[in-house]
Amino acid sequence: MSLVITDLHAQLEDGTEILKGVSLEIPAGEVHAIMGPNGSGKSTLSKVVAGHEGYEVTSGSVTLDGEDLLEMGIDERSRAGVFLAFQYPAEVPGVSNANFIRAALQARLPEGQELDAVGYYKSLYEKMDLLEMDRKFTGRSVNEGFSGGEKKRNEILQMMMLDPKYCLLDETDSGLDIDALKIVAKGVNSMRSPERGFLLITHYQRLLNYIAPDHVHVMAEGRIVRSGGPELALELEENGYDFLKEAVTA
Repeated sequence: MSLVITDLHAQLEDGTEILKGVSLEIPAGEVHAIMGPNGSGKSTLSKVVAGHEGYEVTSGSVTLDGEDLLEMGIDERSRAGVFLAFQYPAEVPGVSNANFIRAALQARLPEGQELDAVGYYKSLYEKMDLLEMDRKFTGRSVNEGFSGGEKKRNEILQMMMLDPKYCLLDETDSGLDIDALKIVAKGVNSMRSPERGFLLITHYQRLLNYIAPDHVHVMAEGRIVRSGGPELALELEENGYDFLKEAVTA
């Protein structure tokens, strides 16, 4: 079981190429981190895998446990087990958190089957307690008026409730203070299992202090230019991305 990205090329609607041959395999049970400077294509990669309509795949493939992901619509990819936590979570005025998550879970059930309300709220409250979220958030509109840390915790809550096979976390640490970062990391770590894979996108080593990756990759100018173990992130933290000048032109 793996999420496999092979020689993936993708461009914006105006024809600007962003991904220039990305290949990456994330087996179930592993955590992979992608680091790199701004504009290297990290967030684009996560959005293309999730099915964002603002990008066009020009060549390459993405398979999920052997199934062609690129042939699926956004909703089909979600049902197949893909979850994307956004760098900038959107606000959804007028839709409560509880109803939003409940509707998402209901949409995954076979036609005619109803979600068990008692079991749903029991699970929701357990996960909110883990993330140290006040119960009042169930009645608040999705992300409306939330702080940055609250939005990120809300994303992790959605992920925990939807129970995906592959979790793409796009700079989940962005804007978090150390306490919020520890809580978010606790939620992510609670989901680690042999049946689930993770792709963490981050600029900084500090997230990886709390969510230990199995592999670290560096992206630059639309492709992965270096891969290694957790020690690679420490090297980047110490030395920065100066080596990319040689790697990109190599």
